[in-house]
Amino acid sequence: MHPFRLRPAGTLWCAAAILMFAAGTARADIYGFVDERGVSHLSNVPLDHRYYLYKKENKVTTFPGSSLVIINVPGTFPRRTTNVNPAHRKQFAPMVSTVAKENGIDPALLHAVITVESGYNPKARSTKGAAGLMQLMPETARRYQVTDIWDPRQNMNGGARYLRDLLAMFNNNMGLALAAYNAGENAVIQHGNRIPPYPETRSYVPRVMQHYHLYAGR
Repeated sequence: MHPFRLRPAGTLWCAAAILMFAAGTARADIYGFVDERGVSHLSNVPLDHRYYLYKKENKVTTFPGSSLVIINVPGTFPRRTTNVNPAHRKQFAPMVSTVAKENGIDPALLHAVITVESGYNPKARSTKGAAGLMQLMPETARRYQVTDIWDPRQNMNGGARYLRDLLAMFNNNMGLALAAYNAGENAVIQHGNRIPPYPETRSYVPRVMQHYHLYAGR
């Protein structure tokens, strides 16, 4: 059993293709979760109910006489399936790059949020009223001067500006910024700058971060 604790949460799903664990384990799966402070936790076994499978590995390299096992991580396995339209993703990729640059945020983060929020469906609508690529709520759209929430460019720009402001608000703690994007900044603040104990939000944050590092590693 070899747990790891990382801070900030943005470092949880590091893009490195090699992770080192102390030897003595028979499995190479990687489990993790992001706690209420935005602190990331990794382990090669699920230590309790909060841990879920993040990466699955079939190949383990060991060295005779060494106390290290090198795990070659082949890919990511999001907790829940996100239906992504490949044609739409390709269509909107140039826009993502442009909007991310204009707002000073990582395009991989913008891709990740869009992937989880809408699967690149510009006409997506939630039961709560969130709309478009970035699933903007009407009040958020008004806050960022989005006059047509169904216009992909406006929707993406509004969501990117909101993400930028949330990252600044929470000192670039990606976990808290994403929690705020999902549950609202007031929810994060009211819970002492911790990820709110809402099942949806606790699931949302690591899912976006998984996709973020998948896109960043391309």
